Amino acid sequence: MDKYGDWLIMAAAGVLAAIWLYGAFYRWLHAPATMNKVKLGKGGAIKDDDEHVQLLERNGYRVVSGKHVIPVPVELDDVPLGKGTRIYIDYVAELDHLTYIVKTARERMPMDWTASGLRDRLLMYALLLPDCAGVLYVDPKENLIRKITFDIAD
Repeated sequence: MDKYGDWLIMAAAGVLAAIWLYGAFYRWLHAPATMNKVKLGKGGAIKDDDEHVQLLERNGYRVVSGKHVIPVPVELDDVPLGKGTRIYIDYVAELDHLTYIVKTARERMPMDWTASGLRDRLLMYALLLPDCAGVLYVDPKENLIRKITFDIAD
């Protein structure tokens, strides 16, 4: 009986492993081709005297990294356009185990607080990093932190 019990356990383990491998292969096969997410590295240094960081920390956020630069190669008619372009993320912050992308206010680029204005300026961050809970817009001169989220249907 011992001989048959060992075979039964091995067969059950083999069936479970085959089901798990099939599920992993099925998910990989049916994942959209555009699922390659951007992975943020360490980011730039965080200065303790930065007014943006101080405002975030006063409001309970923990700044986990500084500036990130994401290079984006651009082609026009299959010809590369110089070195392409870059997307800048000013900070990454956390609150209640949720991660937020932080954009800071710029005097030269005032924010248009309409749905289309927010879409034009900030939607790319929500699409670029879909695991983030939203985008924080920080303006220390107005002592303002605004949380912007985009509800994108799956």
